[in-house]
Amino acid sequence: MKITSGQKVRIGVFTLVGILIVVVGIFLIGNRKNMFTNTFAVHSIFRNVGGLQIGNKVRFSGIDVGTVQGIQIVTDTTVRVDMSLESKLKPFVKKTATATISSDGLMGDKLVTISSNSEGGAPIANGDRITSVDPVDFGKVMNKITAVVDNANLITENLAGITGKINSGKGSLGKLLNSDTLSKSLIGTVNSIKKSSEGFGENMEALHHNFLLKGYFKKKDREKQKAADEAAKQQAQQQQQPVDPGKSKKGKS
Repeated sequence: MKITSGQKVRIGVFTLVGILIVVVGIFLIGNRKNMFTNTFAVHSIFRNVGGLQIGNKVRFSGIDVGTVQGIQIVTDTTVRVDMSLESKLKPFVKKTATATISSDGLMGDKLVTISSNSEGGAPIANGDRITSVDPVDFGKVMNKITAVVDNANLITENLAGITGKINSGKGSLGKLLNSDTLSKSLIGTVNSIKKSSEGFGENMEALHHNFLLKGYFKKKDREKQKAADEAAKQQAQQQQQPVDPGKSKKGKS
């Protein structure tokens, strides 16, 4: 039987449609791995989803337990993320749990991580909202790191300039460290002060033996000795003070 051109066209169309159906089925199975398991729906509200896409994984305690089913903008500052989780997870995820967006490895795809904050509390139910924690804005972090690096470079350049000036003898500190004249002058000043103090002590000793001031210094020595004797006498009296008999009897009773 001879196949007409119209039949060839219809066969080609059916073949193409079949191929498209297979491709779409593979795509759905690859992106929605929970199509053939019992699931329940939850959602979270984020200010920034950080590149999260539909079909990305949902992870709990390091285990893949679901997928992202939908992402939609609610307001100009909030985004709703709908998730599908395996039903067997219900007893373990509490209403106090939190959801955050992280990366699967250093450069991996984005995913939603659910964390359990406490052992108590009621289990999560279908349609519940999980409290969200906004992801870290790496753009802002990199901007801060760049600013810190720029400041460190500027400080390093300034320190290098100051060190160079000191080494070349510029400025007061540079002249002090690099000039032999200033160093010798400083040493001479210290020696002069030392000699002056020694000379002062010798002059005071000479004044003690001077016949005009000898009486004055002897008077001062006697006053010092008298004060020391009075203090020693008072201390000895305090140590030898008798105990009151009445007080001793009261103490015994």
